[in-house]
Amino acid sequence: MRLSSGNQLRAARALIGIDQIPLAALASVSVGTVKNMEACGAGQLRATRSAIKCVQAALEGLGVEFLDEKRPGVRLRDTTK
Repeated sequence: MRLSSGNQLRAARALIGIDQIPLAALASVSVGTVKNMEACGAGQLRATRSAIKCVQAALEGLGVEFLDEKRPGVRLRDTTK
């Protein structure tokens, strides 16, 4: 699945306890990009595909899984498998 809304991004950050600044650094995007993405709320993300992919990859690297795009959500990856 893919990162699809600002609310989903905010929830992912909250789930793993990471602030915008360290996430931006891990994703190699500006803090402004992360803030703008989150400002979209439930709407479509306003960022380049590249930026969205970088942020998603950074969060997935920290154990986040993105859920169904029809009902976007997040959860921690199951590490017991």
